[in-house]
Amino acid sequence: MKLTEAGEARIRGYLFVLGRSLRTFLPPEVATDAVKEVESHLRERAEQTEPLPDERAALERVLTELGPPLRVAQAYAAEMAVEEAVTTGRLLPIARAVWHLATTTVGGFFAAFALFVGYATGASFLILALLKPIFPENVGLYVVGGVPHGFGFFPAWPGAEGVGGYWVIPLSALLGLGLLVATHRGARRLLAWWRGRATRLRLRLEVE
Repeated sequence: MKLTEAGEARIRGYLFVLGRSLRTFLPPEVATDAVKEVESHLRERAEQTEPLPDERAALERVLTELGPPLRVAQAYAAEMAVEEAVTTGRLLPIARAVWHLATTTVGGFFAAFALFVGYATGASFLILALLKPIFPENVGLYVVGGVPHGFGFFPAWPGAEGVGGYWVIPLSALLGLGLLVATHRGARRLLAWWRGRATRLRLRLEVE
């Protein structure tokens, strides 16, 4: 299908909105490259499409299959964030990728919540290891009336008794580091799985 001026205007409008949407998620230069990539794909699809029943209807069908600009921008930004996170394994890219998934999918939200709990719990154990030398009587296993009530930092209220010497420091440090490492590995595996799933879905759609 050879596009008329009206068809070209429709594509330019779509790409303009897409570019504005992408710039809310990505740096300007990255957003520009993404728009060029989408434009190339869009024009290729338009050339392969017959103008039936007319150019406008055919072009709208192509744009509908591609998706609304905001959704395309979200998917593109999430894909780039996941790719960087899986490749580098650094904490900040992983946090950005998990945030993208949490804000765009229900499953991503629950996965992000579980990862947050893992990171927060691991960090809490490390903080306990640092607090033990400062507040030796208020960090450890505490009991009230002979009944264990928890492990951590607790105020010196009447009836509360702390149990645990300085062995709490290496124990908390090991637990904290272990949880952080396990959670980080889990985050990378989750993102690698999501990337593979997205790639398989995209290939299937291209074949269809």
